[in-house]
Amino acid sequence: MGQKPNVLTPEASPLALFGYHVRDLRKRRGHTLRSLAEATYISYSKLWKWENAQRAPKDRSEVDLLDRELDGRGLLPTLWERIGTDSALATPVSIPAAHVSVSPPALVTAAAGQAGSGNDDTDMVVVPCRVHGRIRFVHVPRRVVLASGLAGLATFALPAPPVQAAAADIASPIDHYAQLRRVMVQADSLIGPRHVLPALQQHLAHLASRRRASRGSDAAALLSLETRYEELAGWLAQDIGDERTAQGHTAKALDASHITGDTQLTAYILGRKAQLAGDTGHPADALGLAMAARRTALPGSRLEVIALVRQAHAHAALGDATDALTTYDTALTLLSREDSDGIWGSWLNEGYITTARARSLATLGKYEQAAADFDAAIASLPPTYRRERGVYLARSARAHAGTGNFLLAAQIGLQAVGIAAETGSARIIGQLDRLDQALAPVIKKDGVAEFHTALDQIVLRVD
Repeated sequence: MGQKPNVLTPEASPLALFGYHVRDLRKRRGHTLRSLAEATYISYSKLWKWENAQRAPKDRSEVDLLDRELDGRGLLPTLWERIGTDSALATPVSIPAAHVSVSPPALVTAAAGQAGSGNDDTDMVVVPCRVHGRIRFVHVPRRVVLASGLAGLATFALPAPPVQAAAADIASPIDHYAQLRRVMVQADSLIGPRHVLPALQQHLAHLASRRRASRGSDAAALLSLETRYEELAGWLAQDIGDERTAQGHTAKALDASHITGDTQLTAYILGRKAQLAGDTGHPADALGLAMAARRTALPGSRLEVIALVRQAHAHAALGDATDALTTYDTALTLLSREDSDGIWGSWLNEGYITTARARSLATLGKYEQAAADFDAAIASLPPTYRRERGVYLARSARAHAGTGNFLLAAQIGLQAVGIAAETGSARIIGQLDRLDQALAPVIKKDGVAEFHTALDQIVLRVD
């Protein structure tokens, strides 16, 4: 029988803080201690002692290896360096007019230790922070975000509704919840996920309570709707940069799809899981999930086309240019032949596939073609797709930077910054971070400096 893990209080010491985040990152990545030991060739005993704050790592190379495997993006080495320096954790958070200025360990300590009591996460928000020159998304106390002047990033989470509210009489609950979901999808395109996700999660809690109180065909229909709510919640959480919540909602959606026995729903959610895996830096996992989605989908259906698009980008992320472009050609051929199959992929058209291919072309370093395709997509995008316009603009800017046209890239990126500020979309901000890195060699040039300054104004700065 394994040893029982310690209950860590992260603010107790730098060692406890390090152990807390090793455990947190491990769980986010779906590792057990055994699987992490196998992946890193670090002994189970060492990892257990580090995670439970019983011993500090002695070798920096092992900390770097662990950080890479857990996608810590430099967090673990930063925390490791502070072990034995208690004063850093006692430093109060200073809040200038527009930004938070605080060392990374102190910020994480504030996030972990001052979020409220028990399991209450309503005083925490996931926000973009500039850490050592890069932007990453971290949990931060809401009071810090509000005090920074970036109140748009501090949308308040709504409390879970009481069961009695969910049991209130609704003439047609299935139609009611279906209509609510359609409204929230439309609202997301206009105002972004930070404003929509809390409302969606509240309605999801109502829906789940209603479904548990139902029987027979009503319960089955409500579970099918609940699955779609979970999938949408996962998408919205991903778009605010909360990967852990996104993974949780999407996993629940997949489980529920199996319970309903709806294989097409399962195929759709496998495609979403493939997209999430690809977007969070796990292309091999994305490829496997996309292939599973294609096997599950009806041959020739829009769901198969969606799976092919996910599969194609996974190939690109793995550097397989021929497989990626061939798969996109197959997707376009299938799309031209298929008949509409109801609710699935109503957004899927030739333009969507062309834009997805442009993203893959940029990933493969084919920047000129990618930039041309993105610019064409932006010109044809309906004005109501505000957030998507920001995503396309940011990707177009990154592609233009890849061609060496830095001034045009900065000008396009500046437009995307405005939409990122409105919507808080992590997909836009993540691309802008990559653009910022690409423009670093010419950061002092007119136009480029303006972009960098504007981007800095919509993220918290961690000095």
